[in-house]
Amino acid sequence: MARHRGNNEGSIRERPDGYWEARMTFWEQGTRRRKSFYGRTRQEVADKLARALVEQQYGLPVVSERETVKDYLERWLEDVARPSLRPRTYESYRGIITRHLTPALGRTRLARLSPDQVQRYINQKQAAGLSPRTVTYHRAVLRKALNDAMRWGLVSRNAAALAAPPKQDRPPARFLTPEEARHFLDTVAGHRLEALFTVALAVGLRQGEALGLRWDDVDLEAGTLTVRYALQRSGGALVLVEPKTQRSRRTVALPAVALRALREHRTRQLEERIAAPYWDDQGFVFTSTIGTAIDARNLTREFHRLRAEAGLPWLRFHDLRHGCASLLMAQGVNPRVVMEILGHSQITLTLGTYSHVAPTLARDAADKIDGILGVG
Repeated sequence: MARHRGNNEGSIRERPDGYWEARMTFWEQGTRRRKSFYGRTRQEVADKLARALVEQQYGLPVVSERETVKDYLERWLEDVARPSLRPRTYESYRGIITRHLTPALGRTRLARLSPDQVQRYINQKQAAGLSPRTVTYHRAVLRKALNDAMRWGLVSRNAAALAAPPKQDRPPARFLTPEEARHFLDTVAGHRLEALFTVALAVGLRQGEALGLRWDDVDLEAGTLTVRYALQRSGGALVLVEPKTQRSRRTVALPAVALRALREHRTRQLEERIAAPYWDDQGFVFTSTIGTAIDARNLTREFHRLRAEAGLPWLRFHDLRHGCASLLMAQGVNPRVVMEILGHSQITLTLGTYSHVAPTLARDAADKIDGILGVG
């Protein structure tokens, strides 16, 4: 049996079964460790050993070829996902990995995970009754994790990206008409959270953004509102987190209807505070009857009660945001301005989501050309 020694950090030898093995010795957290790499030729294992030595020199983790999908995903969750994701998103990723991906794919070696294995996983989850949207989310989490594995040289291809996602037939989006929007505001008039619904509809705040709004973020004199945080439930508690994207952190001008509602809400809140036997002042604009933050589940429940009272068809709270954008676009507001108001990350997202307004805008543009050219 031939044995070839390299430097004091690695060695290469031919095994009795005809395969080659490269062994790497290194220090990790004060402990001397050893990893092995295998291949059919000496050159193959030499390349693997050289790459591992370089990665170790730059502080990257040394990973054995025997690392499983389970091992990698657990490490990825802690090293990459937890520091970079918002708490609720991290918890969502962790749930998908621990309850679904790991039981199905976890025992497979990471380097051997194939697109057809991921495709079978997708098909099996759909057959088990999960919605196409949910299964697509599973695939997206795995694809994101494997993108990092590719970047680190742990896999040569992204098996999740090569697997076909489920076909999704999205129902047409539901948008409030101007008449429905006015009727809804008439219905919530006098409600203690009237200003919340008014602001959500007038400037298109996401639910978490509205609930995370603090009086320090509102300038009633200048008539502006700044989105700095969003309120989310994480680990059983309500916490303030960074906005969804960098562009989500924004300052918007308040329409008169929203500004008037906020001023009236400020007065109403001060009266509630005086009358309450206990008030926990946390600085939020929209609070419970004792000053604490409002749980999104409670707000959603109250929204549906008011929506039903208004006689409107089923809508999500998020559809108030869609209603704002749709109304702005229909009035001919520049899509770039709508993008800034909503805090969209890309103009294509704004144009794609509200493409239903395009016929109205096209008709308006044609009428303007008629006016310029002096036609009838």
